[in-house]
Amino acid sequence: MSKKPQTDADKRKQISVRGIALVENVTNFKRAFSRHIHYTLVKDRNVATPRDYSQTMICTVRDHLVSRWIRTQQHYYNTDPKRVYYLSLEFYLGRSLTNTMINLGIQSSCDEALYQLGLDIEELEDIEEDAGLGNGGLGRLAACFLDSMATLGLAAYGYGLRYDYGIFTQTIQNGWQVEEPDEWLRYGNLWEKARPEYTIPVNFFGRLEGSRWLDTQVVLAMPYDSPVPGYGNNRVNTLRLWSAKAPASFNLQFFNSGDYIQAVCDRNLAENITRVLYPNDNFFEGRELRLKQEYFLVAATLQDVLRRFKASRYGSRDAIRTSFETFPDKVAIQLNDTHPSLAIPELMRLFIDIAKLSWDEAWDIVVRACAYTNHTVLPEALERWPVFLFERLLPRHLQIIYEINAKFLQEVSGRWPEDNDRLRRMSLIEEGSEKKINMAHLSIVGSHAVNGVAALHSEILKKTTFRDFYELWPERFQNKTNGITPRRWLLLCNPGLSDAVAEKIGESWITDLSQLRQLEKFENDQALLLNLKKIKQENKMKLIAYLEKQQNVIIDPDSMFDIQVKRIHEYKRQLLNILHIITLYNRLKKNPNIPFVPRTVMMGGKAAPGYHTAKLIIKLFNNVAEMVNSDPIIGTRLRCVYLENYRVSFAEKIIPAADLSQQISTAGTEASGTGNMKFMLNGGLTIGTLDGANVEMKEEMGEDNIFIFGLTIEEVEALEHKGYKPREFYERNSELRQCLDQIAGGYFSPREPLLFRDLASDLINHDKYMLLADYESYIACQERVSATYNKTEQWQRMCLRNISASGKFSSDRTITEYARDIWNIETTLNKLPAPYENPLKEQEAVEAGDN
Repeated sequence: MSKKPQTDADKRKQISVRGIALVENVTNFKRAFSRHIHYTLVKDRNVATPRDYSQTMICTVRDHLVSRWIRTQQHYYNTDPKRVYYLSLEFYLGRSLTNTMINLGIQSSCDEALYQLGLDIEELEDIEEDAGLGNGGLGRLAACFLDSMATLGLAAYGYGLRYDYGIFTQTIQNGWQVEEPDEWLRYGNLWEKARPEYTIPVNFFGRLEGSRWLDTQVVLAMPYDSPVPGYGNNRVNTLRLWSAKAPASFNLQFFNSGDYIQAVCDRNLAENITRVLYPNDNFFEGRELRLKQEYFLVAATLQDVLRRFKASRYGSRDAIRTSFETFPDKVAIQLNDTHPSLAIPELMRLFIDIAKLSWDEAWDIVVRACAYTNHTVLPEALERWPVFLFERLLPRHLQIIYEINAKFLQEVSGRWPEDNDRLRRMSLIEEGSEKKINMAHLSIVGSHAVNGVAALHSEILKKTTFRDFYELWPERFQNKTNGITPRRWLLLCNPGLSDAVAEKIGESWITDLSQLRQLEKFENDQALLLNLKKIKQENKMKLIAYLEKQQNVIIDPDSMFDIQVKRIHEYKRQLLNILHIITLYNRLKKNPNIPFVPRTVMMGGKAAPGYHTAKLIIKLFNNVAEMVNSDPIIGTRLRCVYLENYRVSFAEKIIPAADLSQQISTAGTEASGTGNMKFMLNGGLTIGTLDGANVEMKEEMGEDNIFIFGLTIEEVEALEHKGYKPREFYERNSELRQCLDQIAGGYFSPREPLLFRDLASDLINHDKYMLLADYESYIACQERVSATYNKTEQWQRMCLRNISASGKFSSDRTITEYARDIWNIETTLNKLPAPYENPLKEQEAVEAGDN
């Protein structure tokens, strides 16, 4: 594990953005590292494994967090600011080690100390498990928001669930996706701190006597806190994740009857609530366990929020606050999609049943405190829970929801008398063969602000999805275009590019990404354009080495890296990408001597385990890849690689290496997308439709710096209205027809000729997401991409313009807008006073009683 000596270039990089490693800091780090091996890991250097060293490194870095963490919470307690509570069923955090070192400004000291100890920091960083507590964009957005809230000085808390098993590990076997459990906690999680003293009871089932909820089954929620450090400001916020525990008295009747073993085994039933993350995003499954998870999160969180609100001492004469009048002035609750929407009836229950407020008082407080972010317009993704499930699981909440609905429909009726159709459309309760509760409607009615996550998406919400609600409350609807944290998605994952940027414009962009606009004046700087090309090539070589080691694939570093990484879903149109690959393959087979820009097409992403079509798309890609990659006529000009087990830490390697980013969803289906922003920030050019945040990306960078194709949302709607007939496109275009006939006829599955027939048949006869309508435009656009890639200087200039136009897409900008427009809080880049820079001195102070 010895590390190679650094080159002069490496040392210069270390000195730029990372700062100079001070001798005292290096010495202290080495001493702390050795202490943790001995006292925490109970090992010595003779028997310690690479994982031991990785865990020791985490402990040593964590020491630098602890005092900042404690002092941040003391600061909030003493100053009593308005607190933000971000409720999300998913937090897709990835790894924390490198991000923590960067945000604390200790990376260079750690690197130098480990080098002196004969260890390789990158090797140790790669051992850390990803915290994969999310499916994709929604969970990763929550993680970026946590980083930005800490960096912007907000008193913010993330609240979620501590799943024993995160998003499954994906392996590809014989071309098929195979799911394996993600045992991310197998070696423990050294970042978290269990807080059993704040364990909270959560009630399920039971019966009602009037409005009294009796004979409930109790499950305990035990919190685990993880630190969220801001960048360079000595603030450390908290992510609190709840874990389900059975109470000691669980199933007492079994103990009394002597069946002790059964009683102990049955404890698992209660603890199953946080056993596993549901691996379905953008598709709603009405499972009882999922509803339990959603209520478990909000019930535990809101009790915790009320406890903290009551206990805050600043400006309160009493030992605790007893009045809830100021609750909305001190508490902002943000619902990340409808998953935590039960916060609305639960908060009503706590205020009415426990605090004994009147309905009107309670409702006013709830609406002023809560806000709702919508993340999808896909009908199949919107949550609609069967009433019978509520009757059994949460009878008191059903009662409250009925009351909310009755009062709400009264208000609607007052505005639009005798408009029964409108009442039916807007009701929280959907009538039909099975009564269902529309959770999006509940979220809108119980919130003072509703936002979409890109300008186009927010307009769709107002014009179609929630049009009736917009007509009732236009002032509630806002847009907050998503963003990404530049700390992880540039500074951490692309140090070469970070240093090149810092050399030209300084380092202020790290907390103010709009500063990247200054790069525009360098677009004719030949040295910078050459440097960008060199950095991209280095990143490509790193990815090639990783893929060779992990997947045993060989890639041409001079080929264009054409990458599509995201969850596998029909609306994201990975099939359109595959049709392009087959088209290129057919052209090369027909005329091997045509001019051709070498291209490596990489696809990655996970399909929900029950989503058969998505899994079939993965299989088709791999079958096409097998044929393309083994054809001697094609050679290395066209290669296809499936990026197995796509996750946050893998994305950090893939994104800096991309030449082309595919964002090709049907216009009007992708709410925003954030992968598109990550590629843009790292100088990858985009081929995409005018969907989600692509629209705003084009506005920021100019239409000459992005490859746009396909139908607009207005054209999609017009084609739907007219009656879309995909077969006409199939019959009209010979190349398209050849591709689909090959898929349907078993050309790519000779051992199973009918394997992909239904995929092709569905496209020809139904084609819900209009792939065939966009095919011709997409192929022509890809030809433009190839032609431009051949013009090296023009391509590099476009890359620079992409980077310089990325400022809008920082999650710092997004969070600043949430704070200003929804939470009514001021952000600040002011630092808190630094604790002792050396944790050993801090320890001495604590022992002396000075802390």
